[in-house]
Amino acid sequence: MTIRLVDCRPRETYEAGHLPGAVHLDPETELSTPPVDPADGGRHPLPDPHALGALFARAGIGPGTFVLAYDDGSGWAARCWWLLRHLGHDDAGTLDVRAYEGPLSTDEPRVERAPFVARVREDDLAEMAELRARLDDPRLVLLDARAPERWRGDEEPLDPVAGRIPGARNAYFLEPLPKDALEAPELVVYCGSGVSAAPVVQRLVLAGRDDARLYPGSFSEWCRHPSNPIERGSNG
Repeated sequence: MTIRLVDCRPRETYEAGHLPGAVHLDPETELSTPPVDPADGGRHPLPDPHALGALFARAGIGPGTFVLAYDDGSGWAARCWWLLRHLGHDDAGTLDVRAYEGPLSTDEPRVERAPFVARVREDDLAEMAELRARLDDPRLVLLDARAPERWRGDEEPLDPVAGRIPGARNAYFLEPLPKDALEAPELVVYCGSGVSAAPVVQRLVLAGRDDARLYPGSFSEWCRHPSNPIERGSNG
């Protein structure tokens, strides 16, 4: 098995210095699709699976390739991990580059195209319509990966409305999982735009919850529909 290092930071950061041999996948234009309307897919919509599969092939990812995606704590490496898993490539992990103390490179490697084949999963996504229909379903536990102040609705720096999806529990992506999260019958994770939710999904999967799902549109989509209820405060 070969290892492919993938830098998921902004392009200018990659060019300033990256792990030797790492390829670059741009978070805004490759690991997500620039939004036409955040009310349809949120601020970081999922890429088209076929285009994403072609992107991974160009990055030299194929059968027998273990992908080690890294960022600097933003959540984009886990987004890359989730996208690979969504397309059927489970051989992947993540790294926080801030823990790396070795040499950096400014050379961009030449990578041979690999035969990546997308096998899109059907069981790892949740959509807005389902969540709206199941707000009172005690079997479905929603985890909100945003910072506590955004979960409470004290502030909202990125979206037009503050608050959370009713009933959602806070599971800030920079903190450990809530102790009883693994006991929930069903789990769906969201954040602001589907990026920082990915590290929480990753932790759940590594802890044995292969059924944990991501709501990719997340609160940036939810809050732009006036008919969707919004909850605020510290209860919930």
